[in-house]
Amino acid sequence: MLAKAARELSSSKLKPLISLSLSSFRSSTWTETNTSNRSKSPFLLLPPRYSSTNVPPLTRDGNYNDATPSTVSVCPGCGVHMQNSNPKHPGFFIRPSSIEKQNNFLSLRNLVPISQEPELIDSIKHGLILEPNSSDINPETGSSDLNPKDDETGRPLVCARCHSLRHYGRVKDPTVENLLPDFDFDHTVGRRLGSASGARTVVLLVVDASDFDGSFPKRVAKLVSRTIDENNTAWKEGRSGNVPRVVVVVTKIDLLPSSLSPTRFEQWVRQRAREGGLSKITKLHFVSPVKNWGIKDMVEDVAAMAGKRGQVWAVGSQNAGKSTLINAVGKVFGGKVWHLTEAPVPGTTLGIVRVEGVLPFEAKLFDTPGLLNPHQITTRLTREEQKLVQISKELKPRTYRIKEGYTVHIGGLMRLDIDESSVDSMYVTVWASSSVPLHMGKKENAYKTLEEHFGTRLQPPIGEKRVEEMGKWVRKEFRVSGSSWDASSVDIAVSGLGWFAIGLKGNAVLGVWTHEGIDLFLRDSLVPQRARTFEDSGFTVSKIVAKADRDFNKTHKEETQKKRRSNKKSTSDSVSDRESCQEVSL
Repeated sequence: MLAKAARELSSSKLKPLISLSLSSFRSSTWTETNTSNRSKSPFLLLPPRYSSTNVPPLTRDGNYNDATPSTVSVCPGCGVHMQNSNPKHPGFFIRPSSIEKQNNFLSLRNLVPISQEPELIDSIKHGLILEPNSSDINPETGSSDLNPKDDETGRPLVCARCHSLRHYGRVKDPTVENLLPDFDFDHTVGRRLGSASGARTVVLLVVDASDFDGSFPKRVAKLVSRTIDENNTAWKEGRSGNVPRVVVVVTKIDLLPSSLSPTRFEQWVRQRAREGGLSKITKLHFVSPVKNWGIKDMVEDVAAMAGKRGQVWAVGSQNAGKSTLINAVGKVFGGKVWHLTEAPVPGTTLGIVRVEGVLPFEAKLFDTPGLLNPHQITTRLTREEQKLVQISKELKPRTYRIKEGYTVHIGGLMRLDIDESSVDSMYVTVWASSSVPLHMGKKENAYKTLEEHFGTRLQPPIGEKRVEEMGKWVRKEFRVSGSSWDASSVDIAVSGLGWFAIGLKGNAVLGVWTHEGIDLFLRDSLVPQRARTFEDSGFTVSKIVAKADRDFNKTHKEETQKKRRSNKKSTSDSVSDRESCQEVSL
């Protein structure tokens, strides 16, 4: 009966019973060790779909090393080693369903009647077996689909994490990447930069223009500066000395106000880089990958420095914009498009990615994982909160004319108090994401503002519970001075958020509040201009404040109605009691 039913089925209704070729079937499944199992069960024993032996080692080394085995596939989006054995491990990938359908359709031409294979047991001779192409079989494991290939659009397949970031803007399961060890910059990149021999080295120090101090990698700058000094001395003494070239790339300049002077900005950047530990800058470039500003000039300079066989390392803090920059470089140079994953999420790149075909000759370009700055406020925020503070369009100033005894809040993350001032008033300009609401009020009411509005009208953090999770609220004092009413003199910046620009003609003592462990910087003003109109006291107009007001009004209305119903009920009960008493007395 089973054989008759199988013969009557059309080829379109037949489903492949197994996904192994006959050769691999005989060599891997039907071994002598399985003889006892074969005799006990009339059914085919299939290998498990997921096997722990197929999971690559947890590492962030990517494919920067030429010695990386060819059998190890690296995600072209983030640099993590790919595998299809365990969805709970980093690097898991799934082929698109359209590819699977196409492969299944094409494979119908390779269907072989099982009855032609005398080695197989009689109980399954009446079906069909799918024989995949030999190129789809992994020689190490004997299973198929372990190495990702290009899809039908020519784009390389990426891991599930990159797919989620690209299509949904979030990581589906953030706990998976926690299994990866911390990126050891000194071990992987640092020792190569410090080597006195080897290929010529160019370091692309990528810094976010809208968060310069928060994204400037001070540790790398000091390491490279020390290497330059040591190898330069060795070279002068006739010994081997590979002196790295340092190219500082300030990206996202489209986010800064268009009124900013390029000459002044260059001087400001060089000063901040020196104070950050970088002793020598070979070249300085201002670029915008989104607007395609400055990319071509930067590529030409880097290619000339790298030579025919040099190595170029893109280094920067998390979410500084390295991957976006390299993708833009690929588009400009020879029209080659790379597919590094871009997302407004810190830590998008997980491993070192060797980018092929972007630089001429045999020069190599490497994208490295973003360096974690634990003192950056974004490391404390959730994904939704990070979206609020993320600067995605040109910054606009919001200016207050403020007196001693008043305070200004940037969301629930930063507060500026005017404690003492030698002048009647001063100008405070806030440079931060327009999605973050502001508030100006009296200093004596600051604690009440924190208690009543943090997590609701003043976000981030989002929710009262998150206010407690953010950590202790601490104060740091700054003494500032200025010589002009017309321009800001100094900035007080918070790493990962924005800054206050102070304009005054005199002296002042300022108290700045933020969460414990977050970096604060006092610096010369980046943008001296202020807004032409001033903000009023109270909350700024924003979607967050409007939503909080609606929620408050709705809750207040519900409580009022509930109270009225309660009063009406108690009045009705009282009347009923009096009527009952009158009846009893009668």
